[in-house]
Formats: sequence, structure tokens, C-alpha cells
Amino acid sequence: MVQWQPPPEPQLNGVLRGYVLRYRLAGLPGDYQEKNISSPETNYCLLKDLIIWTQYQIQVAAFTGAGLGVYSSAVTEYTLQGVPTAPPQEVEVLAINSTTIRFTWSPPPQQFINGINQGYKLLVWPEKSPEEVIVVTITPDYPGSRHTGLVSGLKKFNWYFGSTLCFTTPGDGPRSSPILLQTHEDTPGPVRHLSFTAILDTSLRVSWAEPEDKNGIITGYVLWWEVPGVESGRVERTLSNSTLQHQLTGLTSTTLYTLQVAALTAAGRGVVTPSTISTGVPPELPGSPSHLVISNISPRTATLRFRPGSDGKTGISQWIVEGQVVKDDRKEDIWTVVYQKDNQPDADSVEIPDLSPFTKYRFRMRQANIVGSSNISAPSRLIQTLQDAPDSHPSNLTLLSATQTSLRFNWKPLPETEFNSSPETVGYRLRVWRTDGQGEDRTEDVEREGGTSETTVEGLNPFTQYQVQIQAYNSIGSGPWSHTVAALTAESVPSGSPVNVTTEAVSSTRILLKWSPLPQAQKNGIILGYKVIYNEKDSEGPPSVQVAEGEGSVTLILSGLKRYTVYELQVLAYTRMGDGPQSGPLLLRTREDVPGPPVRMVFPEVRLSSVRVVWQPPTNPNGIILGYQISYCLDSRDPQRWTTVEVGSTARQFTVTGLSSEQAYVFRLTARTAVGWGEEQEALVVTTERRERPQPPRKLSVPQEGVESRHVRLHWVTGSSGSSPLRYFTLQAKELPNGDWNAHTADIPHNGTTWTADRLKPFTSYKFRMLATNDVGDSVLSKETEAVTTLQDVPEEPPVILAVKPTTTTSVMVQWKKPNDTSINGVLTGYRLYYRELQVNVSTFVEAEVRATKNNTTSALITTKSTFKTVSSAALTEFELTQLKKFKRYQIVMTSYNIIGESPPSTPVEVSVGEAAPSVAPQSIKVSAVSPSTLEVTWDTPPLETQNGLIQGYKIHYWERDKQNQSEKVKVIFVPDTRVQLSNLTSYTPYLVTLTAFNTAGDGPPSDPRGARTMQSAPSAPSYLSFSEVTGGSVNVSWGAPLTPNGQLEGYRIIYQPTAPVQGVSKLVTVDVRGSWQRWLKVRDLIRGATYAFSVQALTVSYGPPVHANVSAQPVQGSPGSPIEMSITKAASALTIHWSDGETGAAPVTGYVIEARPSDEGVWDSFIRVLPPRQPIRFRAAGAPEPSTPSAALAALSERPFYEEWWFLLVMALVGIILILVLVFTLLLHGHSSKYKACGTGKHMSTVEESVTLDNGGFTALELNSRTINNKNSFLKKNGTRSPPRPSPGGLHYSDEDICNNYNGAALTESTTLTEKPTEVSESELTDSDYEDEQPKHSFVNHYMSDPTYYNSWKRQPKTLKPIGSPFGYEECATADTEPYYQTVVTQHSTGGAYTPTGQPALTHVNPNTNPPPGSRTPVTGFSSFV
Repeated sequence: MVQWQPPPEPQLNGVLRGYVLRYRLAGLPGDYQEKNISSPETNYCLLKDLIIWTQYQIQVAAFTGAGLGVYSSAVTEYTLQGVPTAPPQEVEVLAINSTTIRFTWSPPPQQFINGINQGYKLLVWPEKSPEEVIVVTITPDYPGSRHTGLVSGLKKFNWYFGSTLCFTTPGDGPRSSPILLQTHEDTPGPVRHLSFTAILDTSLRVSWAEPEDKNGIITGYVLWWEVPGVESGRVERTLSNSTLQHQLTGLTSTTLYTLQVAALTAAGRGVVTPSTISTGVPPELPGSPSHLVISNISPRTATLRFRPGSDGKTGISQWIVEGQVVKDDRKEDIWTVVYQKDNQPDADSVEIPDLSPFTKYRFRMRQANIVGSSNISAPSRLIQTLQDAPDSHPSNLTLLSATQTSLRFNWKPLPETEFNSSPETVGYRLRVWRTDGQGEDRTEDVEREGGTSETTVEGLNPFTQYQVQIQAYNSIGSGPWSHTVAALTAESVPSGSPVNVTTEAVSSTRILLKWSPLPQAQKNGIILGYKVIYNEKDSEGPPSVQVAEGEGSVTLILSGLKRYTVYELQVLAYTRMGDGPQSGPLLLRTREDVPGPPVRMVFPEVRLSSVRVVWQPPTNPNGIILGYQISYCLDSRDPQRWTTVEVGSTARQFTVTGLSSEQAYVFRLTARTAVGWGEEQEALVVTTERRERPQPPRKLSVPQEGVESRHVRLHWVTGSSGSSPLRYFTLQAKELPNGDWNAHTADIPHNGTTWTADRLKPFTSYKFRMLATNDVGDSVLSKETEAVTTLQDVPEEPPVILAVKPTTTTSVMVQWKKPNDTSINGVLTGYRLYYRELQVNVSTFVEAEVRATKNNTTSALITTKSTFKTVSSAALTEFELTQLKKFKRYQIVMTSYNIIGESPPSTPVEVSVGEAAPSVAPQSIKVSAVSPSTLEVTWDTPPLETQNGLIQGYKIHYWERDKQNQSEKVKVIFVPDTRVQLSNLTSYTPYLVTLTAFNTAGDGPPSDPRGARTMQSAPSAPSYLSFSEVTGGSVNVSWGAPLTPNGQLEGYRIIYQPTAPVQGVSKLVTVDVRGSWQRWLKVRDLIRGATYAFSVQALTVSYGPPVHANVSAQPVQGSPGSPIEMSITKAASALTIHWSDGETGAAPVTGYVIEARPSDEGVWDSFIRVLPPRQPIRFRAAGAPEPSTPSAALAALSERPFYEEWWFLLVMALVGIILILVLVFTLLLHGHSSKYKACGTGKHMSTVEESVTLDNGGFTALELNSRTINNKNSFLKKNGTRSPPRPSPGGLHYSDEDICNNYNGAALTESTTLTEKPTEVSESELTDSDYEDEQPKHSFVNHYMSDPTYYNSWKRQPKTLKPIGSPFGYEECATADTEPYYQTVVTQHSTGGAYTPTGQPALTHVNPNTNPPPGSRTPVTGFSSFV
């Protein structure tokens, strides 16, 4: 393709008629061949039928009607390379040994290579198998005239054809004539089927078969035998080539002989086949090997040691090893022979080769002699070979899509059996380099496990050919590289601007520009031409653009420019994708010319004999104004006699005197530059003093026929001039509806009655008005015209294509954004989508592009071999193009249109058609739990009609519910699998799973999330273990919930024991706490000063790991001393406790704990809310780990209920009498007489509140009330603590021989396990008054009792104790500070009661001899009864 630029206009010397192009071989004498181009608009020519890879000299000349012009300077260029058209010469092929042949040849003639000789290929193939071609590539040796090459690895004594060819970059040339030859003879292989028959005491017959690998012509066999260890007894026989058996005679009876057989050729003796046989003893089948041991395991080999079985009275001729592959799912492959070892009868080990890396094997063996093979041995242990680098590369490396800076590839991943390592370590690596050799090689690692099948290589150069290879790698190393795949990035806009731009003003209206073409690296595509952008300096208007078409166009003349004006000029290159960057701006002024007429020529002062003329410089000075010339004469029919006056360039007015009164004079004003005088400005003036302002124009109108899209034609009638000639008109315009009046044109000629107002907006309403100006001044404004609307115009902007996505194998969906409303220039009717199939042949495509862009750069592309679809709705923003061709690439552009026409086209977008992403997600998805760390997902493939191609596999996205962003993972599964197990999941965690199907076009839509929860497993250790309120005999133990419970927490197990035996005894205590809410325990019965080791385990389906901590049973250093001087005063319903502070310790005292116990029995418990009535109570105050001295025993007082008051009894008696009287009266009325027996009812105990009355009738400041769940005592409110739910004593279970060993009637346990029994009261049996807040399950540990005095304390309760009338509930106190809940464990000298944190109510025990009401708890041995 040859392109050129027309000659500059000054050098045309006439009308251009066409061009003549001539060319010939460069550097050689000879005539030119010519091409005549008769069209002056055609500036390109395609030369055909040229010689491949040959340099041509080309020239072009223009011609006019006068003849042919001068030829341009010669340009030399090479045609592209081709394949060689002749084979190498004088080819000789010779066998140099039994496996190698040598080629010798001369290169083909240079004129037939048709390019750069890249080398030679030596081709060898067997005579009877022409498809098995062996190819060896030889680099050309340019200095030598003869070339030599070797082909080795051939079969011995075999016939081959040999040929050679020359190749260039485009391909291979023809082969030379094949030459038939045979490799040399060699020694033969071992004979086959060695056996013995007719075995007698002194003779036997030995037989065999021909060797499998003869490697020549068998000339005979050699046979020899001997008794092992007896050298003189060796006998040798040479036999003919037809003899395959021999009778041995004269042997010694029952003697072991060693026998060997070998074949002979001309090259010598072949491989020896040995065996042993005993005369007189027929051989038999051997025994099987045993004791298989595997050692020296490597990625591909393993050593198998064994104990041979019996040899069957003859030598072992073969050891046979069978192997079996065991997969991860425990599926076993069939047994296959993996190795055979021949002719080593004394072997006790074999090295097994050719194993697969990272594969589980087991082996077994057989041994064979001349009779046959033994039974199979027992299998070996299961072994796994070591990891190794992959052996193969991914296949089907394919370019999916190309953008301007990236290439997207996909491939078929390696099967998991070829990973040679763990799948987590497998990845893929792409190597990318430019075909032209520029730049550095790049590698791109894809590390998303071995199932990944696609990636995108970013950061490439546009429109550049790349070579790509792929390999697999793992933690051991990399596998081989694949075959090379060529890929071309998409075309882009140029990345550089033209350089060496020069400008020259050739006239006052023309500028010549020249530049150098873009470097190849900056083209980024096929350069369609160059654009020159120019504008007047400091102009605010849009710049003008002129196009030089063709890559070879490097000059352009701008014409029609303004005279003596400075222009800013820039040049850019463009491709079909758009414009490149502009060159730096250059400033150039056009040449000077004669000026235009001066403007605003007026006569402000007119007298009867003089006038003063005033003017302004020309609007277009076209140079430097050097002066002005004023000419005037009478306006008469007589020949005019002009008077001329010249003034300087700075003059702006001049007074002319000596004129006649009441006469009309004609004035002419002219400006001058260095080029000459310019145009004249003429005006008429009357020498009179009667002047006034003119009248405005009348009948100003805009006829409809004068309305266009960007201009209108106005008409008017000139008004009175006011006795002074009009000088000009001024036009004002207003844009409706909210625009202001602006001066549109200020210099409309005074003698005109029509004017075209331009620079208007299409499809916009305007109003116009005018005023006239004479020497006196401006007239008033004329009347406004009626509103006039300009016509519509073609839209200025196209829609912006946002995306083009394949929807099926023959359709794509195009999505776009509407153009701006201001650019529509009317009412938008719709859009047109132009699409065309892109050519595969680049040269053909370039030719079509050049032809299409003769007159316009990009607009013509949409009509060149394009098809379009019309979208008739302006509201739509997407459209589906259908019925496209499969496996083709299309270019799509869009335009917007209205009733006037179409906008310029949008930026082209390319898309590949043939495969679309699946349109439907996989079906029938099921997710189920398999184990605590595994989920199984199964599904069905999408319907066939929605697959839109060949589905390659599926992507499984899975994540923890509510943690998608932090935990989402992807697993890729390839067809035909429709089942996968997701492993390494978190136990007892809900997961969501979505599936997408994918093919080479991309991923389909995701399915709806499906969820499942993994199974439970053992929890982690509790988060912490801490101790508080440590005294010499007790401690509060608390712990945190496990960070990962891995299931539903069912409870905890607490184990503690002294770290060292105490008095020779080490007591281990185990406590089970049921329920997950309670994470505290009160432990008593500790031995002062002893150190205890505590451990806590959480329980789900099983116990998890424990958390450990040690604590010493003694007060902490720095804790406060005991309160002193404690006293108690009583009131009717309260106790007041007084005490004094002891030592404060290392820190201020933060609170006090009041403990109480019934009389002298039981253990001290924290203050309880309900006191047993009429039972002695003792108190002590504890402000520190050591409590104060106990107080004296006090009796709780009973407060009389209201229904025992005399007034209540009197009222009830009166009400009863009235009711009886009414009843009697009623019965008398009915004539009946009856007797009624009054029934007495028991007392009802109110559960609202019962104040405790002490024996001495005193009241304390601290109220102790037997209140139900919904009432809070003052102690709770004061301390702001929360009452923990207390467990039912009936829900406790004792283990460790349960009270089997009694000491004085008490149960003494070494290890105690406490469990909770389910309550026997259903939820439905409880009323709102029983429970306002449902409590969680809990566990409470009773005291471990060893004191016989209290072992049966429940049996010793007063029989007069009344049952509580309602169940117990607990209410939380909404305060800021809460204390942990504690559970009491007493293992020595427990006397009942329960420890409760400060302010927490303890359980009230009821009489065991009374049936408890619903919701109450059954007392247990060891608990004191408090009511």
C-alpha cells in the first residue's frame, strides 16, 4: 500500500487531474512499471503481484492538463516475507551407527528463500509408518556452504526415509526428495521363553524362542552349561539360526546345572539369558515372595525388599511387581504390573521406577521360573511417594479476550493426578513476551490453587503481538512450558504526538505545516491520518480541524485564514479508536495584506461650512495601519472633483472646512498598510444645522421561510433618518424564556433592509429588536418580533456505549448512556446500532479502512460493510443484537438521531461472539453437613438451552453467614463433577453457598444462597479462669465462655485438688455444672495455706481442652482486716447491725458482706433475703477475707397478718350474717325450708409480704422479707446487684460411690460429680404470678457433708413449718454494677445453706414432708430450711 500527499497549492500550476506512480526493483537497472491514478482525490495505491521479500523503489508524480509534473524522491521498501519456494540442495543422508543418521546439504538459492532463513528441519520417519515423523531443527550456518546435522535415537537395523527443508518466519518451505536408508546392525536382545523338558537323570531338552529385538540378521545361537563352582565342567555349543532347542546328554544325576543362551548377529553376541536346572528333578512352580518392606521412597521410585519364595528347583527368571493406587477417598484402583526384573535369580530387592509423585501405593509380588509364576504375595503397607514438580503443562491455552492493555486467557487445568503435590501448593505461571523482541519477558503467577482456569495479564502495550506460554508449578518446582500461543492486544489511540512539526505562512490566508510520522512504538494501531487543530490566539471559540488522511501524509496547507492573524497550531495522529495526544502548540502569524474599511464613520459636528468626521480603525486591519486618506466631493451629477487629505495612523477624526451650505457631500475613508491602500468606507453628509436622532426600523419580522437551525433572516423597513444619513443598525436578541437582551450584531449596513442573524442555537426560541444610528445618536428600540423558534439540527453527541455482553451464542446485549440534553438539538427520536464483522486479514482490513476514510475519519466506518438496527425509543438504554455469526468478532458503534439526521458515531467497541456466559444458575442445589468441618454440596447442571456453550465447570462461593466479606472463599470444580465437599470449615457454624456455572465466555448468574450448619465438635478451652474472695477456707471460682464453642454448650466440668498431698492425702474433686449460663462456683472446705490446682472444661458433644490455674487458700496480702465491735438492735420488723472498721489494708474499703446462719448449725452464708420464722439467727460482718466475731443468736419475729386483726374478723362476721339472712329470706319466698351446715376454711397465707418479727420485739434497719419474685428488698436496691437463679436441689447428682462410705452416718466423698435433673414442672403449669421472667437452665452444687449432725438436717425440721404458697422466682435488678454468680461447693463440715454474692437472695427451702407446689424446688440433704 502506497500513500502520498498532494503537492502544495502554489506548486500545482493548474487544476490537478491525477497521479502517476512508478516502481521497480531497488538497486537493479531496468524499466519502471507505472500505475495511472486518474482521480485527484485518491492519494493511495495498492501494488500487487510483487516479489516476496524484495526491495522496491517507488516514485509518484502529479499531472494537470498541461502535463506530468516532477516525480517525488524515491522511496525504497521491502515486501513481506514468505515461505521458501525451493528445498535445500545436494542432500545426502548416511547411517553412521545403529541409532544415528547424518544429513549433509547445501542451502536453497537465496532468491527462493523469500525472507530471512530461520533454519532447517531434518525429517526422519520409518518406512512403514510415515506418520511417525522425527523432526530435528538445525540453526543455519551462514559462513559455510555445506550444512551438517544428526538425527539420533532411531531403532536399530531399521529402514527410514530422510528429508530436509528450509523455513522462514511465515512457515516451512518444500521438502527435499526422501532418501531411503537402513541403520546399522547391532547385537541382539535376549532370547525368549527359555524352558526345559524331558528332564532325566543324565539328559534334558532346553528350548527357546527368537529374541524380540533382533537388531540385525540372526546368524546362530550359543549355548553353554556348567556345574556351579566347577570350571572344568563348562560345555559350550554353537547352533544354527534355525535351531531353537537342544538335547543335553552326559549329565550327572541329581546335579544342579547353570545354563545360558544368547543369540548371535554379525555385530556379535547378544544379551545372555541364564537359568538353573537339576537333573532328575523336574522343576515346579515357585513359591510366592513374603515380608515385603518398602524403603528409599522418592517422588518417582521406591525400593522394595522381600524374602524370596522357593525357586521350584530351578532358577528364578523373573520378578514381577504389581502396584495399586489408593485415592484419598479410599477408592482403590485395579492391580497392574509396574515393574519386571529379569535374569537375576538371587535378587532380594528391586527398585520400582516410573511411579507418580505424591501418590499412595501398595505393592505385591510374584516370582517366575521356567515353569510359570508363583502365587501373589500379601500386599505391602500403604506408602505415599514424595512431592515433585509437575510433569506436564496445562492444555488448550486460549485467548479469551483482548483489550488495549490486557489479554485474558483460559486453559484446561491439570488433572489432580498430575499435580504431583498437594492441591493447595499448585499454581500456574504465564510467560509473556513481545514477538518483535522488544521489552523484557514477563511472568504472571496465578496462585488460586490448581483448579484455576483463567487469568488476565495487565499492563501490556496496545496493538502489539505477544507470545504466551503457560506452565504449572508447585512447592517443589515448575513443570514444562506449553506450546507458544500468539495474541494481539486491541487497537488504541496513539500514545504519542507527531514530532518535528514546522509551520510556514505562505500567504496572508494560508499556512503550510510539516511533521514527522509517529514512531512505531507510539502508533498503538493503524494510523489512518493526522489532524491539524488551529485557532486564533486567545480566541474563546472552538478550534477548527483539518484532516490529512493516510499514515504517509506529513504535510498540510491551511487556507481561508484571516490576514495578519496569529494562529495557534497543533497536530495529532488518529486511529479508528480515536485521537492521540496533540503536539505542542506553535504560534504563527499570516502575512500582511491591505486593510479592510474603517468602521463607525460618523459626523458628530456639522455646520453650514464645515464638518467633523470621526472613525474607528478597520475591524480587519490585516497589518499595521500606517495612515488614513479622507476624500470628499459634492454629491452631484457633474463629474466629481475629489479633494484628498492624508492623516497619520493615530488620527481618529478630521475637520473639513470651506464647504457650501445646505449641500450634500460624499466622504470616503481608506486605511493603508505596507502592502497598500485598503477598502473604502463611503458616507453622505449634508451641511445643515437641522438634524435629529433617527427613527427605529419598522415592521421588524422573521418570516418562517427564513428560519434555519442556527440562523434566521430578519426583514424591516428603514425609518426616518432625522435629516442626517443613517450610519448603521444594531441588532439585539433575547433567548426565551429567561434570557437577557444582548447585542447580537452592531455593524449592520445602513442601507440594508434584511440581515441574517447567525450563531443561534438549534430548536431554541428567540425575540429580536433593532435600533438605528446616525451622526446625532441612536434611535429608540424598535418593537420586538414575535417569538421565533429555530429548527432542529442533527444531534452533536452520540450515546456512550457502557458495555457489550454476549447473551447467547449468536447475540449480544448493548448498553449505553443517553447523550446530554443540550447536545440533542431537538427532539431525540432514537438510536442506531451499526455493527460489522471484523476482517481476519489485516492487510485487507487496512485497505478497507483507508477507502472508507477518504472524506471523514471515523464516520464513514459505520457505513462500510456495516449493518444497523434502529432503536425507535429514546428512553431505552439497552438493545440485544441477534442473529450474529458464531466465533466471529464484531465492531459496534452507535449514533443518536432525530428527524434531521444522525449524530457522529460513538467510540467503537469490539466483542467476540460464539459463546456467552450461562444464563441460568445450577439447579437443585443441596447443602448438607457431613462432619464438624465439612459440608457436601450437590447440584444439577443448568438446562441445556441456557448453557450458551460448553460448560467448563462450576464456582462454589461459600462463607460464614453474616461474615461474607471476611470469610468468603471460592472453590472451582470442573465437569463432569456435580458434587463437592467443602472442608476445613468451622464447627457448628452456619454457612451460605452459591454456585455459578462458567464457560470460556465467563461466569453465569449466581444461584440463590443455600445454607447449612456444620456439626458440633468439642469446644475450645474457657477463655479465662480467675479467683476472687479468697479466704483460708473458701474461694470464688469464675471462668469465661470458650471463644469457639463449636456447638451448644451443655455445661462445664471443674476439677481441683491440692498441688501437694495435705497430711498424706490428695483429694481430687470433680464438679459438673449443667447449663451454659453459669460460669462461677463457690468452693469451700479448702485447707488453709494449701495451694490448689483448678481446671475447667466446657462441654458440647464432648469435653474440650481445659484451662488451668492455681490458687492458695489464704487471704491476699493487703486485704482489709475484720470489722470489730459488732452489735445488733431489734425492732418490730427490722434489725439494725452496727460495727466498727478494722484495718483498712492496702486500699480503701469498697464494701461489706453480711453472713448469717441458723443458730449454731450450718455454714455461714452471705446475707439471705428471707429468714426462717422463729428460728435463731446469728450474723457476722465480713469486710475482708477474714470475717468478724459472730453476734449473739437472735430470733426472727412473726408479724401478724391483717386477717388476724380484730377489725377484719368483725367485718367478716357481719358480712356473713347478712349473706345468711338474704339466703334465708330467698328460701322462704319459694316455700322451702332447709338446713345449712357452715363449713370452716383454713387460713390463707398471703404471699405479698411477710415481715419477720424477732423474739425480742426489736426492729433492725435491714428488712428481711419473705417476698416473691416481683419484690425487691432494700438490700438489693442498695447494693445494685443481681440475684442469680438458684438450681433445684433435686436436680443435683452425686457420683464417686455416692454416700457409700459413711463416717458417723455422713457421706464422705473423694470425687463428686454434680449434675442437674430436668424440672418436673412444665412451663404451662406456671402462671404469670409464678414467673415474670423465664430463667435459664442452671446447676447448683450442694454442700459435701461430712458432719453427721447435719447429714439428715431436713428430717429434723420443725413439723409445724408451713409450706410456702407460691413458687420462687428471681428478678434482675437493673443497676450498673453487677457481681458474678457463684455456686457453693462444700466438701467438709457443711451444715446447710448456700453462698450468695452480695445482695443476692438465697433459695428458701420448704418442708420435705409437705407436697411442694408447682414450680417449687425439692430440698436435698445438707440444705438448711429458710422461709
